[in-house]
Amino acid sequence: MPDITGSFSGQVSTQTLFSVRGQSNHQLQAAEVAGVQRSSDPDWNGTNITYWGTTDVQAGNGTQRGYFINERPNSDRDWGTFEGTVATAATGATLEGTFTYTGGSGKFSGIAGNGTYRGRMTSPTQVEMDWKGTYQLAGARKTGAA
Repeated sequence: MPDITGSFSGQVSTQTLFSVRGQSNHQLQAAEVAGVQRSSDPDWNGTNITYWGTTDVQAGNGTQRGYFINERPNSDRDWGTFEGTVATAATGATLEGTFTYTGGSGKFSGIAGNGTYRGRMTSPTQVEMDWKGTYQLAGARKTGAA
């Protein structure tokens, strides 16, 4: 499986925050984040990423789960899930976890792979993320090629 690395800057486009009544400092959040990937792998460089996530944070720490899609100019796509942790401090929130490809279209139909991500909120509406992982396209599995 090829190794890949990349990063993106994302902007929160939609966000909803709920405070849990009866529980001090407990919040639930749903958000949509969109940005453009940067990677040395031409299959990921310049792709538009959108992800939808939920967070459950109590006393500044919690969990994050969601879904992502990478869309390319030629309409090929890959998508998957992610889950991780959230930690907040006076300097902002940090995000860390894992992702798994669950499907794709075009060249990415049947994609398999996974990886890790690590990022931070640079403002209440801006995310900076680095990621690394491995993937294999369905055609490569059939032919034995990498």
